[in-house]
Amino acid sequence: MRIVFMGTPEFSVNVLVSLVNAGHEVTAVVTQPDKPKGRGKAVLMTPVKEKALEYQIPVYQPVKVKDPEFIKILEDLNPDVIVVVAFGQIVSQAILDIPKYGCVNIHASLLPKYRGSAPIQWAIIDGEKETGITTMMMDAGIDTGDMLEKVIIPIDKDETGGSLHDKLSAAGAELILSTLEGLEKKTIVPVPQTDEGTCYASRLTKTLGDIDWNASAASIERLIRGLNPWPSAYTMWNGKTLKIWSAQVAEWSGEGTPGQVVACDSDTLVVKTGDQALSIKELQLEGKKRMDISSFLRGYAVECGTVFERRE
Repeated sequence: MRIVFMGTPEFSVNVLVSLVNAGHEVTAVVTQPDKPKGRGKAVLMTPVKEKALEYQIPVYQPVKVKDPEFIKILEDLNPDVIVVVAFGQIVSQAILDIPKYGCVNIHASLLPKYRGSAPIQWAIIDGEKETGITTMMMDAGIDTGDMLEKVIIPIDKDETGGSLHDKLSAAGAELILSTLEGLEKKTIVPVPQTDEGTCYASRLTKTLGDIDWNASAASIERLIRGLNPWPSAYTMWNGKTLKIWSAQVAEWSGEGTPGQVVACDSDTLVVKTGDQALSIKELQLEGKKRMDISSFLRGYAVECGTVFERRE
């Protein structure tokens, strides 16, 4: 197939590689404009752009993909299908109408559940047992188009946002090949979505990681995993941000207030929560490197009775 590929972050790269390796003719890649990042504000290419240039595929980076000038470019490219994966802009109806087989989106959830921009992380935070990839025909709504194919991915008990991201990216790269073959051979019957059982996976913000120790230990532990590696869960200690990278639910029936350190020795740090407690396994103090709990406690004295607080 002649394909125009739209994607931006690392999640999209596997799909582009899969399409090229399968012999599809990727005539152009559309990605977000390069942006300055880091302390030095160096302008960095998007991960998809980097990979496209390796393949010597023409790259377009419109500020607004809906601009008439760019729509004319897409019309001239005359794609059979446009494949969209975490592109980052709304695709207008004028674009949806261009390809012979329409615009196919790869979404990192089992639609109609977890429409929105952060389905991977919210599935972990909410305690789902499984998630997956859905390919769908795009329409004018947000993740509301007819579903084409799905693949289910179990969520492991120690799954992080990062590990699930990688699993789903790989799964999407495989599923899109099956979906495109089915569209071309007309063996796929699109299934309309309903609103039953749906929920919206809202955009992640740094404030989401501000741990509320009044919550249950299980929900905090899921938050920590879901927000690892970004934006990360954190608490405040002695006026500094303390990121929590890994923790386990711990039984605690003794006294203590939420956020209070109730057990501490050379390799143990247990914090009271709204119901039980959390045993911290890996953490990172502001300006310092990430450490396991034993290494951290060798360098920093944390006394029982210390109270971790929210930034707000």
